[in-house]
Amino acid sequence: MNVENRFLPSMRQLRAFAAVYHLRKVSAAAEQLSVTQSAVSLSLRQLEDGLGARLFDRTTRTLKPTQAAHEAIVLAERILRDAESLGAGTLELTQLRRGRVSLAITPTLGELLLPGAVVRFRERYPGIHIDVHDCAPDQFVALVVGEQVDFGIGVPEQAGADVDTVTLVRDHLAVVCPVAHPLAARARLSWADLAEQPVITVRPGYGVRPLIDANAARAGVRLRVVHEVTFLSTALWMVRAGMAVAIMPAAYARAAPPDALVVRPLTAPRVSRDICVVTKRGRTLPPSAQALVADIRATQRGVA
Repeated sequence: MNVENRFLPSMRQLRAFAAVYHLRKVSAAAEQLSVTQSAVSLSLRQLEDGLGARLFDRTTRTLKPTQAAHEAIVLAERILRDAESLGAGTLELTQLRRGRVSLAITPTLGELLLPGAVVRFRERYPGIHIDVHDCAPDQFVALVVGEQVDFGIGVPEQAGADVDTVTLVRDHLAVVCPVAHPLAARARLSWADLAEQPVITVRPGYGVRPLIDANAARAGVRLRVVHEVTFLSTALWMVRAGMAVAIMPAAYARAAPPDALVVRPLTAPRVSRDICVVTKRGRTLPPSAQALVADIRATQRGVA
């Protein structure tokens, strides 16, 4: 059969057929469907013409289904049920009554950005499952491009042609030191102030380390790195223990419990580090993901 000539009945025709099949009268079907009798009759005639089969034997008082109608009603009602399920399911998704949302984020940023937002989101949308892929900083963009997640949150080294980025939190690098440390007395610090200081920071090539090394070199400072860590939380307890001062993103340092720590912005140069929502270019975020991003924004206002 030529696909181009295949008859495809409309939902209007199928609804008219099902109503007449069960009620046996055009007038009753029209009343049930809230349309005119002529509209029902036209739908039936179009359906019969398209199928090439008579569906009802007409009498003066009622309509009697033919054998073709008995066979067709099974398929027609299945189509109508599937269409109704599709509509109801889509409505539940768009109204955020069910579904899932997935995101990729590093453990450090997850600790900083997600707890409050997740609590807020789950209170508002209990039927939506949140799937968090915690990953290394150099992995989250690949998860977004590969569509393994709806979106990512992080600091992409290069935006690239495959993704779009929107700033979520404007951050900058800072020095964290104990309140009794000599550097704590200064309102702001320059990179030059760290020239002779023992410093804690993340491992080479990891997270913000390339940014730290590049800007220290730009300021003509050779950092005296005495401890290299994988997680910023490790750097914080080391600072509390008096082992050295740390260089890290200000947003993370300020979100941590103070515990007699002081956070001072680094200047000359001041180094911005924007945390972004990263999505695959050309892909529309589902409503659940849009809602979660909105809740993350709402809980992060004023953090950085």
